[in-house]
Amino acid sequence: MSQIALPLTLRGADDPGRIVVGNANENVIDALRDPARWPYRTAILSGPARSGKSLLGRWFAAEGQGDVLDGADQIDETEVFHQWNRAQESGRSLLLISDAEHWDMALPDLRSRLGAALHLEMGAPDDTMLAGLIESLATQRGLALGEGALTYLVPRTTRSFAAVERLVLMIDRLSLERKAPATLSVWRDALEAVQGAQQPRLL
Repeated sequence: MSQIALPLTLRGADDPGRIVVGNANENVIDALRDPARWPYRTAILSGPARSGKSLLGRWFAAEGQGDVLDGADQIDETEVFHQWNRAQESGRSLLLISDAEHWDMALPDLRSRLGAALHLEMGAPDDTMLAGLIESLATQRGLALGEGALTYLVPRTTRSFAAVERLVLMIDRLSLERKAPATLSVWRDALEAVQGAQQPRLL
């Protein structure tokens, strides 16, 4: 499992500036590396919550690849349309990040322009990427997972970026509350706290 590091100047307490690369975002990253191939040099990136869309947008901007409009689906459509026009006039690439599962545009001119854009979507992480995410999130929190943690946690964890984040947070919380290392009893209780007393996925 590989990672992309953002420039240190972009790092902060809540944003360590590392992108875990895996099945869910490999195609997106490949496309972001070559904006010259985008139709009208415009792309729309969407995907589930906490999947790293904004982080990828910051990486794209830091690489000098073009302009980024994060949360574009929440911005006044006239402003988005003007931003698209300015990008066309300047010859710069434009990445629009949408949190909406289906961005329903009311402005006809914007809908027609962006209908031709490249549409990129973050997928769900597979088990290999889940392992990388758990390791990365634990490292960010300074959390030492005990031996066998990934073997136990990965097949039991919901394949969701947000779920993995909640799980690591809960493991850290329980470990601190109990003043105990993050081993089997903590992993098990954290899974139950986050996902409920459901049958483990294991498949």
